[in-house]
Amino acid sequence: MKNSLDNPIPAHWPPDFVARMTQWLGDEADAFFTALARRDYGLRLNPQRGPLATLKAQLPWAVEPIPWCPEGVWLQEAAEIGADVYHTAGVFYSQDPSAMAAAVLLDPQPGEWVLDIAAAPGGKTTHIAARMQGRGVLVANEVVRRRVAVLAMNIERMGVTNAMIVNETPERLAARWPGLFDAVLVDAPCSGEGTFSRDSQAIRDWSLATVQGNAHRQRTIMEQAAALVRHGGRLLYGTCTFAPEEDEGVIAAFLAQHPDFELADLPPLPGLSPGRPEWIDAPDDLRRVGRFWPHTGPGHGHFYALLRRKGEPSDDLPERWEGQRLPGRVLRLYQKTLGDILREAPPEAGLTLAKDDTLYITPMAPHLWEGLHILRPGWWVASLRHDKVSPDHALAMALRPEEVQSSVRLTRDDARLAPYLSGGFWLDDHQDGFVLVTVAGFPLGWAKSDGDKVRSRYPVHLRR
Repeated sequence: MKNSLDNPIPAHWPPDFVARMTQWLGDEADAFFTALARRDYGLRLNPQRGPLATLKAQLPWAVEPIPWCPEGVWLQEAAEIGADVYHTAGVFYSQDPSAMAAAVLLDPQPGEWVLDIAAAPGGKTTHIAARMQGRGVLVANEVVRRRVAVLAMNIERMGVTNAMIVNETPERLAARWPGLFDAVLVDAPCSGEGTFSRDSQAIRDWSLATVQGNAHRQRTIMEQAAALVRHGGRLLYGTCTFAPEEDEGVIAAFLAQHPDFELADLPPLPGLSPGRPEWIDAPDDLRRVGRFWPHTGPGHGHFYALLRRKGEPSDDLPERWEGQRLPGRVLRLYQKTLGDILREAPPEAGLTLAKDDTLYITPMAPHLWEGLHILRPGWWVASLRHDKVSPDHALAMALRPEEVQSSVRLTRDDARLAPYLSGGFWLDDHQDGFVLVTVAGFPLGWAKSDGDKVRSRYPVHLRR
């Protein structure tokens, strides 16, 4: 296919990729390549910050709804989304529209046990958390250690309170937690063809050999993920690639080796198209998987397959842990300090003191995760230093102004925003103590007043 003004295919795209998609898509190919080369800007609103209609009305951009995701909107023009203060406040998450379908298809319920086995950077994890409404147990695992920091930042920015952050291999998780989860998401590492418009590394890394290597790795991950699903539970497999070897091919191999799983019908979401098993001579039943295409709706495309483990669910799965594991002296310090900050008694169910003197609300009983590489065993609410307890940033990001004794409400154009986000201060005769700083009522973090100055406690690693 030739490049032209009517159908610009970037010259640096892999020729084998262009040739394959041209052959498979036929008359659709021109529209596909044109759509794949454009940039789409999707925002997923955070219902913890308020009613969706209210949040949408407060956005500074004109947006259109995403038909398959009630929380999703998209911009038709470029914008500095990540630099906006509402992004900082967790009002929205910047996410490809087709990626927003993952949580819709997995359908996590409040109170369930859910695992995101390849969670970084956190888009799908935080969407799952929003749908769980802070109830149940959410495990966000990421095997690549350097990717965990951004996962943790996004989880706390969006005000998630029921998630554990884990840095483990799928093999170790499967050995430790067999049959523990109601739902498991495998957002598989893939060749990333759907990211070509924004990820130059994915373009450089792409080759036919890479596609085959990814398919092998994906089959291995699915093997371990299967062991983690309870009887009657759900396993959602997704990629952001169009390569059938990594999509229908992985699911065909999985079903052939796991007779205890069955392919489930996907709900008829707008924009969701059938699978293409004919591209690799896979069983025709794999038309029941789903594909989002860049030329048929907003977003750059995704593949999804929903599987169910046969059998009746067990009644002996553990409940969310509501015990405590910390010395009484520390508990009293925690109660006193946070009692002076919050309007109601601070949360205590699941309260745990970690080895580094950080305090977490842990949703899973510690004996279930001890020995695993747990980076955050839950909601980080406070830290103990020199016999003093200080509230953590993650606590602030899960609060509303009416839940604290003292707050400062800034506006989007407030002159105090810059010193706050850069770790500075401003003069104010605010009452002494910790203050929740908000923008338009949305949390930004803590400050501390001495009666004359309000000094920022915004985390150093987040400062502008």
